[in-house]
Amino acid sequence: MDFSFSEEQLMLRDSVDRFLEKNYSFEVRRAFLESRQGSSPQIWAALASLGLMSLPIPAQYGGLGGTAVDLFLVMEAFGRCLMLEPYLPSAVLGAGLLIHGGTQEQREALLPRIAEGGLRMAVALTEPGGRYDLNEVDTRARQEGGEWVLQGAKSVVLGAAVADLLVVPARTSGERGDAHGITLFLVAPSTEGVSGRDYPTYDGMRASEVALEAVRIAPHSVVGVPDQGLGLLEHVADCAVAALCAEAVGCMDALRHATVEYLKTRQQFGGSIGRFQVLQHRAVDMLIACEQSRSLALLAAVRVGGEDARERRRAVSAAKELTGRAARFVGQQAVQIHGGMGVTQELNISHYFRRLAAIESLLGDTDHHLERFARSAGEAVPAVVARPASRWRQLA
Repeated sequence: MDFSFSEEQLMLRDSVDRFLEKNYSFEVRRAFLESRQGSSPQIWAALASLGLMSLPIPAQYGGLGGTAVDLFLVMEAFGRCLMLEPYLPSAVLGAGLLIHGGTQEQREALLPRIAEGGLRMAVALTEPGGRYDLNEVDTRARQEGGEWVLQGAKSVVLGAAVADLLVVPARTSGERGDAHGITLFLVAPSTEGVSGRDYPTYDGMRASEVALEAVRIAPHSVVGVPDQGLGLLEHVADCAVAALCAEAVGCMDALRHATVEYLKTRQQFGGSIGRFQVLQHRAVDMLIACEQSRSLALLAAVRVGGEDARERRRAVSAAKELTGRAARFVGQQAVQIHGGMGVTQELNISHYFRRLAAIESLLGDTDHHLERFARSAGEAVPAVVARPASRWRQLA
């Protein structure tokens, strides 16, 4: 398989890198991080003017019709600078659901606004106690008086604090855990009965707990086919996982470069610590982990655009599992080599490490995707799998 980029893709990568290098330094990001909103409307508008919001959107709806490989380059650049903007919830998840499942009217009305940066979306994927299985939906929707009435709660909804529109999976039939009976709804946060509690996550992003109390919405707010929303949700979630893997590659690459530079400049015992062979070996191991993750993340980006759902699931889960292990290794090596200051707020090492920890758990952690890969391969999976409380605490 040819993993080389086209001339247009290289130009896209260079333009994004130049913009971020000029406008999104670590100090600038710190100011956004400490603000009440946790992001920047100016940066969001600038990203839209660069065409990044329109990148995954088809040309007939005002987009550029980019591929998942194009998105890989953007997300990798975002990972290198620790982008705080809710690009994944809006341009990847929200727009993806409309592209693959929205009606013609929904696409024509909403996708051009997303492309120009005037509409932000968020997708309420998870519920309390639901872990990573997208069919763990207990929020209910019933028809009443020609409208849909939603009742339930959603947790850790990324980007909901600044979203203009939410996509809410709700159960229109069956019981929690059933594959059939899930329907997707478009819900405005300003709708009566919708309330939320916003909070910062430990990696610097923003998330919300969303409550739905007898929320009434119109029939045309349904995305996709009623009762059959799980397949659409899984497809778009796989696209988002591939994008997350690309972001993790960018984070790891930045950590590796910072660590190698530190090995060259840190003076101890009469010279730079980089002259010690054991630290050189660690740096090489970090490089190998980064390159392995990049290869599988690229493969996942290629596979998510294909028609074979089984191959898509296998490639995405393989990339997420390997990236999770590599991210933990690279992050721990970077922190250990930098010593005590590697965990301080003043050094960007700790911020990369926290973001990698969050990426490992988003949309399925390493154990979850290992099980999913085994199932897609037709292999037997143990009924009970021991899950450590947190692999990221193993810093010794």
